[in-house]
Order: sequence, then C-alpha cells, then structure tokens
Amino acid sequence: MEKKHIAYFREVLSDHLEELLNNADYTVLSMTTPKENFPDITDRASFEADRDSMLRISQRKNERIKKIKEAFGRIENDTYAICKTCGEEISLARLIARPISTQCIDCKIKEEAAMKETQRLLN
Repeated sequence: MEKKHIAYFREVLSDHLEELLNNADYTVLSMTTPKENFPDITDRASFEADRDSMLRISQRKNERIKKIKEAFGRIENDTYAICKTCGEEISLARLIARPISTQCIDCKIKEEAAMKETQRLLN
C-alpha cells in the first residue's frame, strides 16, 4: 500500500479514536450523575433499560477503540491492509468502508458463510 494511503488511514483512524474517546467521557459522566428516586416502578424500569442500553453501547465503543489501536499496531509493523487469512492485500474500497478490517472481502464472506452454516447446524 502506498504511503499516502497509509497516511490517510492513520488520520481517519486517529479522528475516529478521538471521537470515541470524547464520547466515552460523556457516557461515564452521564452514568455517574445521581438520579432521582423513582416512585413509579415503570419509571424505574425505563431508567434501568436505558442504562443497560448505554452500557452495551459503551462496551461496543470500547471494543471499537481496541480494534483501532490494533490497526495502529498493524500500520507500525507494516501489516495494515494485509488479510490475516490469505495474506493478500485488502482493497482500498474495503478499507475506506471499514478502516479496521483485518480480512479481504472474499475471506470475510467465507468466514461469515461458515458461521451461518454452524448456526444452522446448531439450531
């Protein structure tokens, strides 16, 4: 992959990481703010459901942060844009769509098909 492409993806990943980290601060702050006492059980249940949803979103963001940091590691060791399965170069179009990709589209399609087949057999 050309250096200009690597520089582009480094910037995209960096911007995305910064955005996620800024949002993480907001999530933590909003979850630690004391809430009112809920006299109605329905209000309390709604609050708990919202809180659970926020925790799931926060967990997904943390996973995304981890994947971005791993992508920076691949950039540093010159394996960014190389498919971990077949060793071929991952297309620019795929990386533009998903800069943290570790597999080319063909390998990812095969992996997902195998996962679907496994699920089908288990059900």
